[in-house]
Amino acid sequence: MPTDPDTILLETEEAMEKALDHLKHELRGVRTGRASTAVVEYVKVDYYGSSTDLKSLASITIPEPTQILIKPFDAGSIQEIKKAIESAGLGLNPMSEGKQLRINIPPPSRERRMQLATHCKKVGEETKVTIRNARRDGNKHAEGLSKQAGKTYPEDEVNTLKEEIQALLKKYEADVDHRVEEKTKEVMEI
Repeated sequence: MPTDPDTILLETEEAMEKALDHLKHELRGVRTGRASTAVVEYVKVDYYGSSTDLKSLASITIPEPTQILIKPFDAGSIQEIKKAIESAGLGLNPMSEGKQLRINIPPPSRERRMQLATHCKKVGEETKVTIRNARRDGNKHAEGLSKQAGKTYPEDEVNTLKEEIQALLKKYEADVDHRVEEKTKEVMEI
């Protein structure tokens, strides 16, 4: 258990930052009408008996705004990669072109864009819950400072710490709202 205000504040901010990093990662994988390598980077491919991320097996590029080009490092793995993308539930149809795969990204239907926007908001809300939990834990540790044996902290110092934790919460919640809003805008444009 942290024993001083600076450590409590630092650990609370680290927990909030971790939640924000998770949100960034989740939003990168949300498909928009524009091609993005993040959509397929973490597709698991059965490569010689082990489940491997696609980005480890091939170079993934965006030759045009609506296409993804996948060039396997090992040309023999092209069928396994194709099978993995088809079964990943992304709604993508890779086409073989010799030693590479080309994926045309169709613009999502209005209904699908609405689902994706809802998903973005849901992930944002889950992140806010995680951030609020970090605030709760930080406040609990702050209250523990006035009750600990040995060095005790004055009540106004504990209250200042709680105010700083609240300010962190506001900052991170605003960041979450901004990121979700940007991604929702991106998803909704055709």
